[in-house]
Amino acid sequence: MSDADLTPLRITYRSPELGRTQIHDWARANGYLVSERGRLAREITEAFFAAHPEILERARTVEMVRATARTPGPSPEDYQWQKNGPPGDIYTMLFVRGLDEREVLRRLGAADEDIRMIDDGDFTGPEGPQIITVRRIGAWTVAVEDRDWRGHEPQVLGALSRDGGEAVAVLRHDYAQHEVRYAADGRLITTVNPGFPLTRDGEDPDRLNRHLRELGIDPAAADSVDNPVPAALALAGRITGVTVELRRLRRPVLGAAVPGAR
Repeated sequence: MSDADLTPLRITYRSPELGRTQIHDWARANGYLVSERGRLAREITEAFFAAHPEILERARTVEMVRATARTPGPSPEDYQWQKNGPPGDIYTMLFVRGLDEREVLRRLGAADEDIRMIDDGDFTGPEGPQIITVRRIGAWTVAVEDRDWRGHEPQVLGALSRDGGEAVAVLRHDYAQHEVRYAADGRLITTVNPGFPLTRDGEDPDRLNRHLRELGIDPAAADSVDNPVPAALALAGRITGVTVELRRLRRPVLGAAVPGAR
């Protein structure tokens, strides 16, 4: 790969100084429907700044990198569906090689009596069980944890990858930090923050650097990535060779309602 291929795609934003609830308050006062948590719809922020051009005039400029495929293979563009579709704003997507669907559920804490078909009426509530679904894609079992991250924990990744296996966990958490973890043969190899990929650790923090470069990310640069969740899923795809299409997440599908949700 040449230096020209590696050159990141840089995106410039204007970063205005705003009060914590300024756009939310304006949106509600002007008849827009806004949730208490989560990101505002683009049309709301655009309408706010159209009504307040003086705020943008005083804004500082922020430069970020947009991950995009530089070689054939899984790409952030393959995951545009995740912006507004399932699984939602908090989930863990696990890719496990070497275990079938039921064994993955067991190592995530499901008893055999927990395992059943999961449909659209099943969800993880604040006091109810945690919903985990599994499906087979090629040589990998792909599990999705609804609003939880037990499979992202190092000891669980170790259990999922022991005896010569591999496991990749993509944690999306819109109110905390997104993260990618790769484990092999029971060992945590690499952890990457897809929003700030210079932040890496594990036994071999640089193991995934080739894949980062293939996504137009310089692992040695202190760059922020403006599409971290699609970048994280594409990175998992580069490791596993699996691209998860939206149709693969449709229910009913095998899974478990595991007691003891967070």
